[in-house]
Amino acid sequence: MKIVSLLPSATELICGLGLRDKLVGVSHECDYPPSVVGLPILTSSRIPAGLESGEIDRLVTDQLQNDEALYDLVMAPLTQLKPDLIVTQALCDVCAVSGNDVARAIGSLPGDPQVVNLEPICLNDVLDTVDLVAQAADCVTQGNQYRAELQGRIDAVAERSKTVTNRPRVALLDWLEPLFDGGHWSPEIIDLAGAQPCFGDKQEPSQRRSWEELIEAEPDYIVIALCGFNVERSMQDVEAFLASDGFAKLRSKVQTKVFLVDGNAYFSRPGPRLVDALEIMANALHPDVHSLPAGLPAAIKIV
Repeated sequence: MKIVSLLPSATELICGLGLRDKLVGVSHECDYPPSVVGLPILTSSRIPAGLESGEIDRLVTDQLQNDEALYDLVMAPLTQLKPDLIVTQALCDVCAVSGNDVARAIGSLPGDPQVVNLEPICLNDVLDTVDLVAQAADCVTQGNQYRAELQGRIDAVAERSKTVTNRPRVALLDWLEPLFDGGHWSPEIIDLAGAQPCFGDKQEPSQRRSWEELIEAEPDYIVIALCGFNVERSMQDVEAFLASDGFAKLRSKVQTKVFLVDGNAYFSRPGPRLVDALEIMANALHPDVHSLPAGLPAAIKIV
């Protein structure tokens, strides 16, 4: 079987199932595990590199309002690869090539490849995608084992969090210019980690927010996990965030602490590493209760 993945979370899931040797093509953003680097690239972005965050937001907003694509399929290598299984998404047109674009492209591909669309909006949905891909790839036993492993790690964090008596108010931000809250799975991760999500709606998309809303939420902690940005790139926006009048007003009202994490690697991708994100979050908020598993980066305390 030849498998193509058109989004990073699916690539991570496919490899987690032990199917790396069957993976023949990936998206331009697939970078984990490192062994996938160098595979044929099957998507491209229409967003120029090097833009400031505000410029990215304006460009994405304009293109979505005009019903224009943010990403393109690179058809020549996709056609040559003749995949049996294509794993893609229909959740977020800002995150990857759209499911509709993939559906339109299928008719020009040789054979009759199976297409699996992933649409997880919570941790249990992520676990369900393990079953979905395992069934499509005919490795159900491996899928059952992998799902049980991920569920066990989630359950272990949840069990330890039951001992927490002080549950701080936490706001996760996945964009800073302008402010966006962390929706979908983010509030659930905060809750399981032993805190109260106060900014963002469970199983709902991230929403543009005002400084007034953030100040009114009175978070004890802000966790900055910028969508698509690693820690180094995020720091460019964090410095402006901390120097803003809005943050000064918030700090005059509540002595909010700020953590920075790698949003691109752990918090933005609805795949197996959301479990890593949960463990990182839990350790940041309650280090005396949740030890950090080996190999995971600790959240960086900024303020």
